[in-house]
Amino acid sequence: MSEIAVRGPSGAGRDDAGGGDALAAVAALVRRDLRAFLRSRSQLYSSVVFPLMLLAILGTGVNDGLDPKNIRDYVTFLTPGMIAMTAVFSSTFSSASYYQDRDSGILKVLLASPHSARVVLLGKTLSAVCIGAVQALLVLAVASAIPAIHFQWQYGVVGSLLVSVFAIVALNLFLSGLGQLLASKIHSMQGFHLVMNLVLFPFLFFSGAFFPLNDLPVWLKVLGRLNPLSYGVDMMHLALYADGSGGYFGLPLDFAVLTALAVAVFYFGTSRSVSPDR
Repeated sequence: MSEIAVRGPSGAGRDDAGGGDALAAVAALVRRDLRAFLRSRSQLYSSVVFPLMLLAILGTGVNDGLDPKNIRDYVTFLTPGMIAMTAVFSSTFSSASYYQDRDSGILKVLLASPHSARVVLLGKTLSAVCIGAVQALLVLAVASAIPAIHFQWQYGVVGSLLVSVFAIVALNLFLSGLGQLLASKIHSMQGFHLVMNLVLFPFLFFSGAFFPLNDLPVWLKVLGRLNPLSYGVDMMHLALYADGSGGYFGLPLDFAVLTALAVAVFYFGTSRSVSPDR
């Protein structure tokens, strides 16, 4: 993928910076975005409170009001979906910082450094992964302490936590890479949010997060199998909700598909050329 190659007075490209310098630059960008996130307490609180509020209202309403016959304990079933939704929202808000940096002129400063555009995008995308993973893990931690939510811990507490953490991190790698991929090509923040909603909300609804995929019409089952989020939700269902079930796809297929997609999309998302003037 092409990158910006701004040259200094000597004519040397910025990609000549050493690997250690590039890693230090990436770490500095991650720290910068993490500090900005921690200072924005409204974003921090709402990212945890909103999925828990939706879990309480929607989960209790469906579990008691509709009495679903094909779902055991709908509140617990819904929890992995709320964790996935947290990752979806986080990827959208974190990727939007690209536009804030561009409009404030900070992106020009970053791209004028001795490092390539890929290093800048890598730092910003990794910070989005960290923020999204922390938010999702906070939702998981709070949900684990709620008496009305009965996790099964199918692989033992430690094993199930490891599976859940892997699913959360892989989902955030995929979503942050996708967000950065779109942000580098869409000119306005308004257009970015519209496209992200158009792409990610169908992903979320066809992932098995709100209703099981097994009893759906064939065309919805096909969409569910083509949906990358389905494999992350399935991993968390197997770890937290299921009690011996093989889930929708099975853990080996979940692991293989989610890993391949997360690495590929994250790589392409951090390899796009960027322009501070767009």
